[in-house]
Amino acid sequence: MLKRLSSTEQESEPCSVPSHTKESFCRIPLTHEERQKKTHPLQINELSWRIFRIMSEFVEGFQFLSETRSEVTFWGGTRVPSSSKWYKEAEKLGRMCAKGGYTVITGGGPGIMEAGNKGAKEGGGKSIGFNIQLPMEQSLNQYVTKGLAFHYFFSRKVVMAASSQAYVFFPGGFGTMDEFFEIVTLIETKKMERTPVICMGKEFWSGLISWMEETQIKKYKVIDKNDMSIIQVVDSAAEAYEIIKNSEERNFF
Repeated sequence: MLKRLSSTEQESEPCSVPSHTKESFCRIPLTHEERQKKTHPLQINELSWRIFRIMSEFVEGFQFLSETRSEVTFWGGTRVPSSSKWYKEAEKLGRMCAKGGYTVITGGGPGIMEAGNKGAKEGGGKSIGFNIQLPMEQSLNQYVTKGLAFHYFFSRKVVMAASSQAYVFFPGGFGTMDEFFEIVTLIETKKMERTPVICMGKEFWSGLISWMEETQIKKYKVIDKNDMSIIQVVDSAAEAYEIIKNSEERNFF
């Protein structure tokens, strides 16, 4: 049973938050902009408005997708230079997809995203960029023909994945891995229909694939060996395009 405190007890009751953090304490983490502008915790009515911002990103994103078709999403690292083999393969695949009538979707930034957009634009197709607003001011690359900016990573990720009929994962960092495992999980749990998951670059992906087979399947038995059939590892744009050509257009999740 809860104890009601007297006014004296309330005044003397120690706060569960350390005194040195009282000014910055907030139950919901602050955004970068909020940390810069606020000197006190946000009130609940201020925080509630985030829900509408999230809703608006989903609504605008799905409306955007309703105007495209035959989407293929490219994922990969921002740090991949234009001199890289994988930049060139992403550019080549983007061009092949555009000429084949596919819409190329990327995160709209540099590296692999730029390469995919460049190939798609030069191939005369739709070159889509779903950009993310970051403190380091990431902007759309010059090859995006139509773009949309997001504040939240999770809403951006959903929109990037929502209607694509194939996903191509080039070498990348934590973000690429996050997106890769989320798509594989959604397919494995049947929360989305089976859709090609193409990993570009055998040298890059072979270590992860071996670990999954030896550690996750054989040693710990935490995944089923049949789940590996979701993933297809290739080494060239031509191989990836052959898989894309045999994929089927689909609706949202």
